[in-house]
Amino acid sequence: MANDENDLITGVSAQVPIAVSAVSFDSEVVGEQGLRTQGIHVWFAKHHVLEDVCLDFPANSVTGLIGPSGCGKSTFLRVLNRMHEFIPTAAMAGEVFLDGEEIYGPKVDATAVRLKVGMVFQKPNPFPSMTIAQNVLAGLKLANIKVLDKDSLLEECLMRAGLWKEVKDRLKASGSSLSGGQQQRLCIARALAVKPKVLLMDEPCSALDPASTLKVEETIVQLSSDMTIVIVTHNMQQAARVSDYCAFFLSDGGPGQVVEADRTAVIFSSPTDARTADYVQGRFG
Repeated sequence: MANDENDLITGVSAQVPIAVSAVSFDSEVVGEQGLRTQGIHVWFAKHHVLEDVCLDFPANSVTGLIGPSGCGKSTFLRVLNRMHEFIPTAAMAGEVFLDGEEIYGPKVDATAVRLKVGMVFQKPNPFPSMTIAQNVLAGLKLANIKVLDKDSLLEECLMRAGLWKEVKDRLKASGSSLSGGQQQRLCIARALAVKPKVLLMDEPCSALDPASTLKVEETIVQLSSDMTIVIVTHNMQQAARVSDYCAFFLSDGGPGQVVEADRTAVIFSSPTDARTADYVQGRFG
């Protein structure tokens, strides 16, 4: 982390000189609350894929992770809720804090972490044998979480995911009967049912048409009013539309690292590093 705990994001590289930008916030916004990482390194076997990534994610905001394919954005995303542990040969170093607690601590249950830090994947993945209602509530059953009023929770999650009006009269239909965009919002509703504090999204609109993409983006903006969202996207227009902050990842032939991170408006209008400007303006990637 930067010495000043109010600094937003710091990127460090041992191989490439990096101009680091920082943004200050009130202590109650950043402070000890929310999600923050320090010195993250990731390897797959002997392949070093991420180097010294330090990022803070302010509460009630959307942070976009941008950069070319293969620079470690999705890998970093999986580190944030310990899903990288499912990948054979994966190893990591560094620290990830959620509300001041290190999620890789020896006494921390990885399953409990994944309830607090939810995930929405690139392709919609509703459970095909379950109804729409069962899909939304599936996480509760798997985590053995008891809820007194499932109907109210079901409606709340579908409302927050922007899907309630479209499916309220066919909750017993198969989740796979929905369109691609509806399935993705169903997966968002499923993630919301366990009340996560953070929602990770790995290119959630890459398989969707423009109209469905717009609805998912509207959902992201609405959800960010009371939760932290981190989204990987290759769509620069989408990053500009939905994110409050952006972190630009690049590998430059070595491990992926953060070249620059700042408020989205700064990244797109006056970035410090010429490579950031080249990327957001479409000169490469």
